[in-house]
Amino acid sequence: MKIITDTASLYSPEEGQKLGITVIPACAIIDGTVYRDFEDISSEAFLKFIEDGAVPTTSQPAIGEIIDVFENTKDEILFLSIGDGLSGGYQNAMGARNLVEDSERIHVIDTKTLAGPQHYLVQKAIQLKACGLQLKEIKAELQKSIETSVSFVIPADFIFLKRSGRLTPIAAKIGSMIKIVPVLTQTEDKKRIAPFAVKRSRRKAVEAIIKHLRTIGADAGYLISVAHGGVLEEAKEVMTQIRQEFTDASFELFHLSPALITHGGPGSIVIQAIRR
Repeated sequence: MKIITDTASLYSPEEGQKLGITVIPACAIIDGTVYRDFEDISSEAFLKFIEDGAVPTTSQPAIGEIIDVFENTKDEILFLSIGDGLSGGYQNAMGARNLVEDSERIHVIDTKTLAGPQHYLVQKAIQLKACGLQLKEIKAELQKSIETSVSFVIPADFIFLKRSGRLTPIAAKIGSMIKIVPVLTQTEDKKRIAPFAVKRSRRKAVEAIIKHLRTIGADAGYLISVAHGGVLEEAKEVMTQIRQEFTDASFELFHLSPALITHGGPGSIVIQAIRR
């Protein structure tokens, strides 16, 4: 069985090679130039482009590229995709599967998430495979975790929120003026991003997220991840704040990929949890 994922999982293609999996890069586009996540550009270099005034967009891996990956192995394939609705990546993977002759050996999983929880799901699949579980069993175990994930985004740049359609131009302008801190989350079906709360400080925003994590019973069985768009020290402060409330949970800290920074904006902080 071959495990495949995309860079929304925050694995680089190089890391994938070391782990024996395939990682297909999403792309960021700046001034007409296409940069493949973690291959052509690092997150740090990408942020420098933005600081210099670049306005990036994103592009998912082409169906043709995914088909090539599928056809390069005759083994069964488990593709752990970025969540359907959060990107076109899942639909592209399904389209590629339908164009491969022996498509029944290809299993595309909608992780319903990205970043930290998707990273964990890939890790879990690798571990279960190493333990000798069959693909059907691995899928069932992954699904148990998939249904428990929650995600929150604290953006720092209202311009990026306006560009992505998360805020109207007027709301973005007002937000910048009065220094409010919005929190976004996934809708119940996990296919869209919606407002969760509006606070006057980042600390208060994190408190609102902590309150929600308590309601879902986050405990020692959960992995809580914090990912950031170039604000490592702020992300560490957020992690410390959450750790104080969930002392038994596991934690991981990540730097967002260029493609994910394009959506969330520089300075954004993503707080997520998933039951292991």
